[in-house]
Amino acid sequence: MKALQFPFLLSWPRLWPFVCVLLALAASTAQAQVVDDSTKALYGPKTTRLIYEAEVLRDSTAGTPLDTTLTKWPQARFWFHDTTFQQDLGTVGSASRPLLYQPNLELGARFGRNVFDKYARDARTVPYYDSRSPYSFFRVVQSGSGEQVFEISYSRSLKKNFSVGIAYERIASNKVLAAKGSRDGLVEHSNLLFFGRYQNENERYHLLFNFSNVRHRALEQGGIKPLPNENTPQDLFNYAQQQVWLTQAANNEDRDEFYLTHTYRLLGRGLTVYHTFDAKRQYNNFADLGLETARTSDGSLERTFFPSTFNSPTATIDRAEYRQLENTFGVLGRTKAVEYRLYARDRIASVTSQTLAPGSTTANLMLREAAPKRQFNQLFVGGTAAFNYRTIYAIETSGEAYLLPLTGLSTSSYSLEYWARGSVRTGPLSAEALINSYSPTLTQQEFIGNHYAWSHWSGNYTSPATNAVDGIFKNTSTQQLTGRLQLKVPSLGLLTGQRFEASVSAVNIANLVYYGTTGAPQQLGTNRNLVIAFARHRTMLGRVGFDNQATYTKGDNDSEGLRIPSLVTNSRLFYESYIFRKALFNQIGAEVYYQSAFRGYTYNPTAQQFYQQDHFTIGAHAIADVFFVADIKAVSLFLKMAYVNQGLAGSYNGYYASPYYTGYPRRFQLGVKWNFFN
Repeated sequence: MKALQFPFLLSWPRLWPFVCVLLALAASTAQAQVVDDSTKALYGPKTTRLIYEAEVLRDSTAGTPLDTTLTKWPQARFWFHDTTFQQDLGTVGSASRPLLYQPNLELGARFGRNVFDKYARDARTVPYYDSRSPYSFFRVVQSGSGEQVFEISYSRSLKKNFSVGIAYERIASNKVLAAKGSRDGLVEHSNLLFFGRYQNENERYHLLFNFSNVRHRALEQGGIKPLPNENTPQDLFNYAQQQVWLTQAANNEDRDEFYLTHTYRLLGRGLTVYHTFDAKRQYNNFADLGLETARTSDGSLERTFFPSTFNSPTATIDRAEYRQLENTFGVLGRTKAVEYRLYARDRIASVTSQTLAPGSTTANLMLREAAPKRQFNQLFVGGTAAFNYRTIYAIETSGEAYLLPLTGLSTSSYSLEYWARGSVRTGPLSAEALINSYSPTLTQQEFIGNHYAWSHWSGNYTSPATNAVDGIFKNTSTQQLTGRLQLKVPSLGLLTGQRFEASVSAVNIANLVYYGTTGAPQQLGTNRNLVIAFARHRTMLGRVGFDNQATYTKGDNDSEGLRIPSLVTNSRLFYESYIFRKALFNQIGAEVYYQSAFRGYTYNPTAQQFYQQDHFTIGAHAIADVFFVADIKAVSLFLKMAYVNQGLAGSYNGYYASPYYTGYPRRFQLGVKWNFFN
């Protein structure tokens, strides 16, 4: 098969500058190994700790050990920064959205362009390193279909209590549909990160900071354009030979963020003050300078992909930029039994947008302001409180509210927004209640471009697509009750390490805002009710490991507002052992992902949004991978044949990730990760 010819080796020259750096690091490792008199290495995974902001905001810097297990390494969803199950466009780096229901805890002004969030770092979860020696690592994943994930990171202590680091990440993929060659690029993503931490001698003051620079470019193909003889979805698995709707369209996204949190302990661990500063910018640009049209019998132009055009019939440029500046001030404290945190947050935000002026052509591009600049100054308050009695029971409450818009800037009409959560745990059982109310995103409230236009800002905007007045959206509100069970089952003979967890949630959603079949946002007039059941079981039978999980969602899954597959499962079976006199620890096994049929969302690249459709059902499908993963001291690697069941046992020659977007065919994947501890 083509996948076994290893064409991915051709793309390695793009990594040569980084490989040279790694070879230099390896050389320094060989020459400067930190050892004691018995030639044993002093530094390694056990002396390197990860520290996260969430721990510092609990007045703790003990850190967590470096994860050197092999469990997650070959699993594709753990190569990125969002590990939830996602619906995407079938390729690495493409637009994606959460596949399963997730509650929203973000209040106030929010940009609402999230399809590339999966590949961008969250400044709040950046890891900081506490190591006695310099620590660095690199990881690379490459496949025969052009998938590539590369990361290199280096950190070191400048003084006893001060450390800094730098990391570079690259994510790329080649075209699977309508590809002209094996190296026909589709996505290019880069992320440069600087980070550091400081604490004074008596550990009363702690500082964490990071700066990230993200650049993401994705060519947009619009999905498969069926030929006259391709009448059913089963006819469209010709991959590189398929035609696509868009040939000159691209989305560019830039993200820049500076983030800082520092704390100062006033009265022991009982009273600590803290401040968080967060300044970020997100810029999105969609451009298609070669809109395709077809002529009807009377000679008029007929749009072949976009539903309509408002400004230019031959070119599209839709741009938007969101800027946000936040300052959070708070107090926190903890004892053995009680823990609390209270804060107030001030947010200053703005959004600007541009589109082509009427009459623009490919040869004469004239940009204009699409809508007035929208500005916000908002105040939030929130906090958490928890009580723990040994390991017998615990109670925790948390919440946040958007209090009021501050004066000085123009704002939208004010409405109360909040979320509140309370949980109680006793032994392996716990229960949780969550309520919230939140406004639509800024993109849901207003978008004016060449192919789509709406404004719910003032309630009197006449949409050129419908010639109707857009109304003001109400807040969406939800109520959710969840019960959980987490058990560690005692060993039974060869059956060891048994862990079982399960949960059941009941969700009620009112006034849901979603993108309807026209691609424009609309509000659901009736409530939606969901029942979500989740279960996971992990165990070892001798050297054989099992890890099975399933999520079942019930609640008119194919009705208006929400489209969710009824069943999503992931099962993993592996055999682990030592070979070469215990010099190499390895696992060999298989993983199967299953998703039931549902009418998945289709994608609008101009506004970077997934929206409902009623004409295409993504069929039920299973994706099976077989893998070999090994650990040799500081080096971990895996070899994997992905989608090994393609075309087997009567299955189709592929599957759909989204309507008219096929997922990857069978291919070989290789991954290497190398840690350096000096």
